This record gives sequence, C-alpha cells and structure tokens, in this order.
Amino acid sequence: MTTRPAPRHFSMIRGFHLADAFTLANAACGVAGVLIAMRYLVTRDVGDLLVAAAFAPAALFFDVLDGRIARWRHTSSALGRELDSLADVISFGVAPAALGYACGLSGLWDAVVLIYFVCCGVSRLARYNVTAEALAAGSDKVAYFEGTPIPTSVLLTAVLAFAAWQGRIGAGVYGGEWSVAGGMLHPLSLLFALSGTLMVSKTLRIPKF
Repeated sequence: MTTRPAPRHFSMIRGFHLADAFTLANAACGVAGVLIAMRYLVTRDVGDLLVAAAFAPAALFFDVLDGRIARWRHTSSALGRELDSLADVISFGVAPAALGYACGLSGLWDAVVLIYFVCCGVSRLARYNVTAEALAAGSDKVAYFEGTPIPTSVLLTAVLAFAAWQGRIGAGVYGGEWSVAGGMLHPLSLLFALSGTLMVSKTLRIPKF
C-alpha cells in the first residue's frame, strides 16, 4: 500500500515552530504601524502617529522573544531565520520610513533618503543571513554584528513620536526644510541616512549579547 505525500500546505504548517508565531507577531506590528501612519494622512489625528510609533517597541519585544524561545526550545531553523528577516524589514525598515513620511519628511530628497534607508536595511539582513554561520564560528550564536542591527531604528521612531507629541511635524518639523536642486529636504531625514549607513557598515562590529 502506497502512502500519498502530505499536501504542500500541510508540510509548510508542520515546518513552523512556536518561535515563528512570535516572528509573525513582529511582522503584524510592522504592518499595523504602516497602516496607522497612512491613516494619519487622512484623519490628521496626531494620536494615530503616536499609536503607529508604539508598534515599533511592540515589534522589538516580539523580535527579542522569538529568538529566546527558539534557543530555549532548540528549534532554530532556516525557515525561522528567513521569517525573522522578512518581519524585520517590515517592522524596522518600511514602518519607520512610512512614519517619517507621514510626519512630514515628504520632500523629494526625503523620499530618496527613506528609500535608501529601507534598501540599507534589506541589504543588512541579506548579508547577515549569508554570513551568520561564519560569524558564529562553530557556536550556536553569532558573536557580533557587522553594522548596527536593523531594530535600532526604534530610536528613529522614538524621535518621530516625540516630535509628534510636541507638534513638531509637517511644516514645523525639527530643522525646517531646505531646497536642494529643485527638491525639498528636511534635515531630520538625514537621521535615516545615518542609520542606514551604519547598518551596512562592514567596519563597525557590535558584540551580540
């Protein structure tokens, strides 16, 4: 008697572990942050910006927890690593950029900087995935990060949340605005440029605790 192979979708479900549920919660927080930042553009209710920003530390909580659970249960997998990277791109790359845009970093050069920031985050995570084994040096944990980890972007969302709370968004955003080569640039957006550059740095090494 021959046995039929399990449907592909059931095989995929069996490939998930408890830690992966927390990774998906991380991604859900990121998507929620993006959607609520978009809602602010309709409602102009500053409370929406504060709620959108609050999803960043929530995502960080789930991001830390999924790693701890995976190590505790010894269930680290390639699937989990890829899920973690995809979730981080949303929560700590796209969501902060969307929040920045909603807060008034919406000039031509601001958009270029925000796109650069997200691309740096994607590159940072891709590089980590292909070098993690070498950086671990035979142990089950990476000894250090090359460049700043993408979750450090929660500091950017904290700055934006504080600016929103003070009413320093839109035309009143910190640093004002500059006209550069026919496009507008808000100096505050340069924090995103700095964050992205630090993420892709190969000379900056940060111990992983």
